[in-house]
Amino acid sequence: MVKRNAIHPLARGVALVVLSTLIVSGISNGPVTAQTQETVTAERKLITHVEPEYPDALKRLYIGGVVRVEIVVAANGSVKSTKLVGGSPILGQSSMKAIQQWKYVPAAAEQTLVVKIEFDPHR
Repeated sequence: MVKRNAIHPLARGVALVVLSTLIVSGISNGPVTAQTQETVTAERKLITHVEPEYPDALKRLYIGGVVRVEIVVAANGSVKSTKLVGGSPILGQSSMKAIQQWKYVPAAAEQTLVVKIEFDPHR
């Protein structure tokens, strides 16, 4: 009996080797902009937004997913820190690198937000 939607063991092995290589080496074969959707859980207006790069190897293998990043926004609107709280470590690295460049509207105090970024290889 053949299972539907089963991944061939060789394809799974190749995907694991590619992912392992990317994790160990930290490379992405050049910049590819992400096809993402961002959701911020608290209200604070974003004025400068940088799209995360979608690692080419993951996009070619149709590997996507959702990344959640906790960020601390300083009172002046700059991103003070980022912390991956869910999702792929590779996509998380790309997301955190982009989020560090974001700028929010200044506020009276620093604020902690959770940003959800979706990487969709089919876009």
